[in-house]
Amino acid sequence: MSGLGGLKQMASDIFKEGLLAADPVEAVHRHFKVKDGLLRVGDVDYFLNQFRSIWVIGAGKAGAKMAKAIEETLGERISGGLVIVKYGHTEKLRRVQVREAGHPIPDASGQAATEELLALLKQMGKDDLVINLISGGGSALMVAPAGDISLEDSRQTTELMLRAGMKIDEVNAVRKHLSRITGGRLAKTVYPATVISLVLSDVIGDRLEVIASGPTVPDTTTFEQAITLLRRYEILGQIPESARKFLEKGASGEFPETPKPGDKAFERAQDLIIGSNLISLLAAKRCATKLGLNSVLLASTVQGEARELAKFYGALFRELKRSGNPVYPPACIIAGGEPTVTVRGNGKGGRSQELALAVALEIEDLEGCLFLAAGTDGSDGPTDAAGAFADWTTVSRARGKNLDPRDFLGRNDSYNFFSGLDDLLTTGPTGTNVMDIHLLIVG
Repeated sequence: MSGLGGLKQMASDIFKEGLLAADPVEAVHRHFKVKDGLLRVGDVDYFLNQFRSIWVIGAGKAGAKMAKAIEETLGERISGGLVIVKYGHTEKLRRVQVREAGHPIPDASGQAATEELLALLKQMGKDDLVINLISGGGSALMVAPAGDISLEDSRQTTELMLRAGMKIDEVNAVRKHLSRITGGRLAKTVYPATVISLVLSDVIGDRLEVIASGPTVPDTTTFEQAITLLRRYEILGQIPESARKFLEKGASGEFPETPKPGDKAFERAQDLIIGSNLISLLAAKRCATKLGLNSVLLASTVQGEARELAKFYGALFRELKRSGNPVYPPACIIAGGEPTVTVRGNGKGGRSQELALAVALEIEDLEGCLFLAAGTDGSDGPTDAAGAFADWTTVSRARGKNLDPRDFLGRNDSYNFFSGLDDLLTTGPTGTNVMDIHLLIVG
């Protein structure tokens, strides 16, 4: 397949294979097994009869599907529980309650669900087993503002950080210092119960303390570092006064730091990553090879400003066409990660769609080239699209419809740009989240 329609179909098929590899139900079943009363999680064994009760909790876009897998494994052994998911990412469960809430900006539903979760956690004792299911979006879905910070102040702080283009680890370093549940505090709340956290990674490098702001792992960041980050992005003076004062008082020692390595709260905690961007990219590579494309997995750690990354991808397309490096066409270069976008306009879009629009401008003279950027959760930013396709005809087709791509890019309005060309990729909520997949295809 070398025509545009064929290339789009190839890209769609490759992306779908990447999604299948991140399926939360399968990921749980691979790492969480019971036989003859013995629970094996990774390489750690637990005798189930030593626990008075078993509770299933969690937060993230994949939480409901992960809980479904736990129910399939443990059945009536589960006493109850609660998971918080993004709107639309739900499942019908038998023993675990599901609460839907807002993402990426926290809302009142998330706050109410988190308070309900905290009330449940405070009942745990040393004879209880807590199975904690964490996936992308957990930081926004577990909303428990510290001190006298209001929900609206928490929302404004998060929105300012996202608009400033802060990386997710930087955003979470701040958020965990404004929370009563993240940054290791969930483990501290539930101690001395045993807690097993199964984690789908949605962050660069799969760092547990960053994923969903690390609710059950030691936190190595500090109040002072959070303040430094906000100052670096020039938004310290813009965040609500309640949040700024809380951080300043924390830095001066008036509020306790997040639990650090060596804290007893982590003595009975196990954290295991069961899915990641790299696993999905490897599956995508296998699919591309089966489709007859010479395939290269570039990296699972892509980050940085989307528009700058587009220049690199444009150069990669040119080199591939010109010299056959790093691989001869027909080819597929596969990458993944989480770029950022500094919002300058008031348009509608997400990081994948913005990246695709910027790439379209780089490859308008490169016949046979197609690019797909899409989020594995199925919702790129505050839109109903997972991402978008860009190819060598995108710019010319747009201008034929009186759509100026540079104008749309300047307004951060990539969604409406690609919608006008019928080049959005729409999957609906996928129930998983392992960052983004980028495909560079040359027919």
